[in-house]
Amino acid sequence: YQRRVHGEKVGKTMEEKVEQTILRLGVLFGREILKIVPGRVSTEVDAKFSFDTDSTLKYAKTILGLYKELGISSDRILIKIASTWEGIRAAEVLEREGIHCNLTLLFSFAQAIACAEAGVTLISPFVGRILDWHKKSTQQDYTAENDPGVVSVKRIYNYYKKYGYKTIVMGASFRNTGEIKELCGCDYLTIGPSLLEEMKNDTSAAPQKLDAKQAAEDCKDTQIHLDEKTFRWMHNEDAMATDKLAEGIRNFSKDTRKLEAMIQEKLESRQKK
Repeated sequence: YQRRVHGEKVGKTMEEKVEQTILRLGVLFGREILKIVPGRVSTEVDAKFSFDTDSTLKYAKTILGLYKELGISSDRILIKIASTWEGIRAAEVLEREGIHCNLTLLFSFAQAIACAEAGVTLISPFVGRILDWHKKSTQQDYTAENDPGVVSVKRIYNYYKKYGYKTIVMGASFRNTGEIKELCGCDYLTIGPSLLEEMKNDTSAAPQKLDAKQAAEDCKDTQIHLDEKTFRWMHNEDAMATDKLAEGIRNFSKDTRKLEAMIQEKLESRQKK
């Protein structure tokens, strides 16, 4: 397996060898993380498939096959997929097959509703990126209480709990500890090391702000069901969400293309030896 990570044993063309190498690198990183942490690790589908349901399904199953070769159960893996309509449809199929998914780049209420209706395991709303957009757009500062990213996650959490959706809400991409403390009680939060250190040294109170038992009262949204045209219109009406989703996909893809170039250079160097 360690030799296969270099692409020598898989793929006929250089393009295939590079793609397969990236797949195996991601899985090897995941294996190392799972040696340290309990629970699950997320491994991401290439962002270039964000609008391709069939290719997302194929890529996801390839990831799981590689983990299986290493003796790692699919129960410990989350397939990370961009929260496009096509990505959500792929996740719906995977979840029906018992494959857990993490829907990322989630910025709009429409995305959150569609993910819940698809039965995905977990969503990652990006608190900080939502705040970034609004600060740039309005030239205003926000408190933790009126932070647009915090408000978005609270709305999603309360909606899920009120209407009985099982999808886990995992707030992500935090800019400060105020956002984190304002979301105390959320299902999961993923927090970077520097903010964790700040939280560790913070002796002020951190009362629970989100409560499943209180959600029915706090949620002001009526339940809705989304078909494709309603999803696309509702998401399109959110300028922040359309901007940040498109930007996120472009940047994820750009990073992968950079990695591809690095790997191709190394593979070509190995072939010349």
